[in-house]
Amino acid sequence: MAATRSTRSARPGGNAAAVIAVTALAPVSWGTTYAVTTEFLPPDRPLFTALMRALPAGLLLLALTRVLPRGIWWAKAAVLGALNIGAFFPLLFVAAYRLPGGMAAVVGSAGPLFVVGLSALLLGQRPEPRTLLTGLVAAFGVSLVVLKGAGALDPVGALAALASTAAMAAGTVLTKRWGRPEGVGPLALTGWQLTAGGLLIAPVAFLAEGAPPALDGRAAGGYLYLALANTAVAYWLWFRGIGRLTTTQAGFLGPLSPLTAAVVGWAALGQALTPVQVAGMVLAFGATLAAQLGGRPKPAQTYPAPGTGAAPRASRRWRSVAVRDAE
Repeated sequence: MAATRSTRSARPGGNAAAVIAVTALAPVSWGTTYAVTTEFLPPDRPLFTALMRALPAGLLLLALTRVLPRGIWWAKAAVLGALNIGAFFPLLFVAAYRLPGGMAAVVGSAGPLFVVGLSALLLGQRPEPRTLLTGLVAAFGVSLVVLKGAGALDPVGALAALASTAAMAAGTVLTKRWGRPEGVGPLALTGWQLTAGGLLIAPVAFLAEGAPPALDGRAAGGYLYLALANTAVAYWLWFRGIGRLTTTQAGFLGPLSPLTAAVVGWAALGQALTPVQVAGMVLAFGATLAAQLGGRPKPAQTYPAPGTGAAPRASRRWRSVAVRDAE
């Protein structure tokens, strides 16, 4: 039996809408990251913040699922963990510390276009003109929020935001290509990636930033929220959704993160929104919705490990019934 699980695309109808809505909770949650970072966490500690978001959540999910990778999946989990977590988190928090809350997220509006391009390279999916147009509309809509936002655009922060988006897009497409080992649920896959990414961040964080800062109750609460709701739960929903949606559907949920960040910045932080920014938000949200409604999923595909036709099964040495988590 082929050990790499086939990815399943959501079918049109109520079930697809439910899958999309649940998966969308992940980028909505990520949109709150910027406000939490700037308002609750110690200043100028992006690597420590990335570590505290990833590693505790990963170890918690490993303890809950009690399943380890096996064979080629050690390497695959490391690659996915590096892209989705190890590179994405530090770059994200560099952007969050250097840019205003809404602006940090909206720079990543190129995410759907990265996903479309990488899907063509790695999955052999030719981009349709409608998909490209929708991606451009989403990016344009979000750019209206950036260009009319208060404050100068910090180039380092902007580049970090763009690089984090590229890393996440690559991780999303590879997650779709590789699927997951037979019998392993999305919760276990999430735990592997968070742990791998956290272990990758740890030595860099301590070398670059030194000892951890002293935390008060406010900061501890912020880190707890990031590790549990914003990471463990959100990434489980995200990887679960990737297995059921097309890459276009999943990728175009990304703009919900900057839209959420802009709304939170306006509602909770007093950041003004001009009519042009509101128009941009409407355009970006409309493009996101159009990508979901326009998706015509193709038959599910399996992407086997190169040269073998199948990936090794996950380790049976350390697993429980929790491995079949909420598929």
